[in-house]
Amino acid sequence: MTLPATFPSPPADVIAPKLVTLRTFGSGRRSSVAISLATAIVLLLLWWGVTQSGAVAQLLLPGPLEVLAAAVAIWRDGYANGSLLDHVWASLSRIGVSLVIAVVLGIPTGLLMGLNRWAKGILDTPIGFYWPLPPLAYLPLMIIWMGIGETSKIALLTLAMFAPVVLSVRAGVYALPLERVHAALSLGASRWQMVYAIVLPSALPEIMTGIRMALGIGWSTLVAAELIASTRGIGYMTLSASHFLATDAVFVGIGLIAACALGCSLVLRAAERILVPWRGKS
Repeated sequence: MTLPATFPSPPADVIAPKLVTLRTFGSGRRSSVAISLATAIVLLLLWWGVTQSGAVAQLLLPGPLEVLAAAVAIWRDGYANGSLLDHVWASLSRIGVSLVIAVVLGIPTGLLMGLNRWAKGILDTPIGFYWPLPPLAYLPLMIIWMGIGETSKIALLTLAMFAPVVLSVRAGVYALPLERVHAALSLGASRWQMVYAIVLPSALPEIMTGIRMALGIGWSTLVAAELIASTRGIGYMTLSASHFLATDAVFVGIGLIAACALGCSLVLRAAERILVPWRGKS
């Protein structure tokens, strides 16, 4: 019996669906960006149309042009005893420091809870108790224990971001395929080699997702954190504007928080593409 010199090529009807799927996936991502931009334009037009129709008083809902003019004025003259850059930098620094603390403490804690039943049993109760609470619930305790300085603000933001990081790391450990563990053990891997070479890389996609979730929660908590006798920050600026019914300045503050949160999310997405290049490829 003579074997063929080369294997026959797969039929075209087998290859074509795969190529179509890949092309559809790539074009789908591009079209989703176009749809998002079109949606933003439509929302801006609707906003402008509602304000121009006079259905809502300008004091309650200023138009896009009025908000833009307020943003230019705040950029030029500052607001609430500080320049726009002062307020943005104060908020970014609080978020950045709190996120670093939450990640540095949360990743080892999540790994420990995922790998050790004693750690899971001990830490599950306190984390499960405070995680569903809104940050405003324990804001008074932060003031009583730590005063009204920066420490209480950083502690509040860190607590808000700590639990999502821990829970995402633990979920990543639980999702680790046992085949990888058995393969590493059969090759003689030690416990530490198992953690940093097998467990941590396998849990990295969930860790990055948890960090992005934590960052979103941190930005939503920022206004509450800057309630504590602040003199700088986007949240402080927004609250100060609300006291004087400066709705256009309130919209500027909301837009700044959204823009900063979006920028941080894009940075994390870029870091995720570098650290987890295999995600979504299988």
